[in-house]
Amino acid sequence: MTRVTKCSGHIGRYILLGAPINVASMPGLGFRKRPRSVAALAVATAASTGVLAVSAVGASASTPHARTGDALDHALHALVDNPKGPPGIAVVLQRGAHRELRRAGTANLADGSPMRTGDSMRLASVSKAFNGAAALTLVSRGRLALTDTIGRSLPGLPRAWSRVTLRELLQHTSGLSDYISSPKLAEALSASPFKAPPPRRLLSYAKKRLAFQPGTKYAYSNTDNIVAALMVRKAYGRSYEAALRNLVYRPFGLRHTSLPRSAAIASPYIHGYDVSKSPPEDDTRAFAAGWAWASGGIVSTPRDANAFVRAYVRGATIDRMTRKAQFTFRPGSSEPPGPGRNSAGLGLFRYQTRCGTVYGHTGSTAGYTQFVAATPDGRRSVAVSANAQINPHSDATTFKELRHVYTLAVCAVLRG
Repeated sequence: MTRVTKCSGHIGRYILLGAPINVASMPGLGFRKRPRSVAALAVATAASTGVLAVSAVGASASTPHARTGDALDHALHALVDNPKGPPGIAVVLQRGAHRELRRAGTANLADGSPMRTGDSMRLASVSKAFNGAAALTLVSRGRLALTDTIGRSLPGLPRAWSRVTLRELLQHTSGLSDYISSPKLAEALSASPFKAPPPRRLLSYAKKRLAFQPGTKYAYSNTDNIVAALMVRKAYGRSYEAALRNLVYRPFGLRHTSLPRSAAIASPYIHGYDVSKSPPEDDTRAFAAGWAWASGGIVSTPRDANAFVRAYVRGATIDRMTRKAQFTFRPGSSEPPGPGRNSAGLGLFRYQTRCGTVYGHTGSTAGYTQFVAATPDGRRSVAVSANAQINPHSDATTFKELRHVYTLAVCAVLRG
């Protein structure tokens, strides 16, 4: 049962999708203490079950992969031991048919249960990659074009937006302001955390003026994906949720992925926490997913997130010309930043690390931080899920530690 508490004008620092906003203190789903005994038990459990081989293939302790894997395991345990780190973290690594799970800590501070690949969690801004998958599939089918404009597809929106194209929306070069940075959005979210407005109304919180001439600069904006999803909905002729089911979930083989409007999350689930509080607060149901919608509302599992990025990066549902456009990059970081040097394509990012290059997306929302990436052929992939919101805005030092985990995970999957 959700316990709702009343607040008497207290204003707290809160982060919706990686960007800081001010809202009144939010009701939580019960508050759980993070006692050292439970955390220690969880780490000890993870130490004995930290590597779960899904195929029978193993690695010799002398191989580069084994050494990289050991470094990754050490980093995972160090991160959950950090008082400002997440209670738990899971890393899915896959090379061809060989899939393994490396994990540390717990998915639930109440009982110390481990992170599992089939448990639900919030994908945060990784949802934007799903948006890209739906939009680019429609482009490949001739039902959308990268040159389609907001004015042509969605009449009635601010006139200044009319010449912004789908290509610019997917690459964050539109010039649209970020709706979640609006003080009015903060007030509305505080007043109604569990009932979100219709998606198109979210755009009322974005500025009517453009920040720059479309196509001339890069600026990450959640508004871009709300508009792109509305264009998908218009072109598909059904709801955006139906477009995701038929254009993404089913073709990619995703069985436990959805875009809810409410704060609901399917059981069993990985609990998400606010570790800035003492004791940590359970943020799993902090607000309705509809406040983020296509920019960050998807609920999935580590297993499905890994399957998604493999299919998405290899271009499972798009043609060669569309894929070429998608893989045209410019300087630009995902939010929060991924490992190595970041560059922005259409609905995905390129991460150039010391061990090689992968493509994917990151995400951060109340209770969760995510990173998914794969090689261009989709055969090697990584999905990292932490059950706390960690980003440079809230804790640069801990985020640096998490980003190091991303790099080690990429190295582990590329060197194996």
